Amino acid sequence: MLRIFRQIALWEAISTICLFFIAMPLKYFAGIPEAVKIAGSIHGFFVVIFVVMLIMSTVEYKWPILKAVKYFLASLVPILGFWVELDLKKEIDGKRQKS
Repeated sequence: MLRIFRQIALWEAISTICLFFIAMPLKYFAGIPEAVKIAGSIHGFFVVIFVVMLIMSTVEYKWPILKAVKYFLASLVPILGFWVELDLKKEIDGKRQKS
């Protein structure tokens, strides 16, 4: 499940970057509001899946609530979303070494 969550975290971060730095400038500077509708819908989809996966992982792996809150807050900041993906990679690699 962590590998899937890691992928979702990556795509959520990428969709945030696309929304803020591609779609929004297209809307406000080029007059193309459809860019935000499309990118916003895609981003919203990934946010919902991210939150569901975050809750499932927190329960499954008995993470501290503080960790879940950090992941959630990091997902709200465009660049910090990539930190979540990297942190999950470290956790996956740590679980592999233990087994």
